[in-house]
Amino acid sequence: MKLHELKPVPGATHARKRVGRGTGSGTGKTAGSGHNGQNARSGGKVRLGFEGGQTRFFKRLRKVGFTNQNRKEFAIINVDALNQYEDGTVITPEKLYADRLISKSGLAVKILGNGTLERKLTVKAHKFTASAAEKIQAVGGSAEVI
Repeated sequence: MKLHELKPVPGATHARKRVGRGTGSGTGKTAGSGHNGQNARSGGKVRLGFEGGQTRFFKRLRKVGFTNQNRKEFAIINVDALNQYEDGTVITPEKLYADRLISKSGLAVKILGNGTLERKLTVKAHKFTASAAEKIQAVGGSAEVI
């Protein structure tokens, strides 16, 4: 087989439909758009969510919930994820971001107490759960709030 002998798999390519090229083509006259409605005209579409003047579906649904505008977002990380560091390492949010343990750099970091810690580390974060701080101090490390 040579490069110039390559062909697409049968059925992979289709001929372009040439609309509006006479009645004999099967797609002449109205060119597949039907007869003279709004959608037969150029630019003739209704906006997203429009239901012909009827109250839109999402407006008929009840309002639900509450969004706190002052919400503080945290990047969370469990204690067992810190086992990849060597003993005596100082762990900061910048280091966690550089090592891809957290995905966003500007967020505050909260350490959760899920799992076990086997290394003596100095962890600097914005918040600690009580169990996380306890586990860090139990192995001889320190949990410092930034």
